[in-house]
Amino acid sequence: MRRARPTARAGFSLVELTVVVLVLALLSTVVYMTWEALLPRTRLNSAVRELASTLMETRSDAIARGAEFRIEYYFEDEEEHPRGYRVVTPFRAGGIGGLAAWDDERMALPWKPLPENVEFRSITINGQVFTRGSCEVRFDTRGSGTEHTIVLVQKPYDNLYTIEVQALTGLIQFHDGEFSRQTPEDKDFN
Repeated sequence: MRRARPTARAGFSLVELTVVVLVLALLSTVVYMTWEALLPRTRLNSAVRELASTLMETRSDAIARGAEFRIEYYFEDEEEHPRGYRVVTPFRAGGIGGLAAWDDERMALPWKPLPENVEFRSITINGQVFTRGSCEVRFDTRGSGTEHTIVLVQKPYDNLYTIEVQALTGLIQFHDGEFSRQTPEDKDFN
């Protein structure tokens, strides 16, 4: 009588399984670290886009409605307002209608808070640097605006982004990192 040969067992050894698990763990760690590095930058970029959109809309409203619009910036969270910004229209508050005769009658739109971990590092208005408290800029009926730069910082990564509003045209430019425009000199025009 013939004996049946034992068949070879198909499968993986413990060493092979351990190597596969280690490689998967290493890959998942790399993917997680990359995602953690990209996600904060995305939040900062989102905050920059939202603020720039508000600036452009405010400038457009000033031109279209033929009246001066303002934007207020606040550096700290307080009871009355979050750390962020809001648009102040030239119209009377309370639904009365018409243009406000005095600044305290102006209708202010709701606050737009900055995302968590994103802050104003500095706002430079006509050469004056603000790093705390509040400040205000304007857009007039011709579309020109108060010259200012807004530097946003994202903690704890210290990612920086600058939004620049040009005075004469009211146009907005973006700069990765901290940016300040150099004052032109006579030699620049030769």
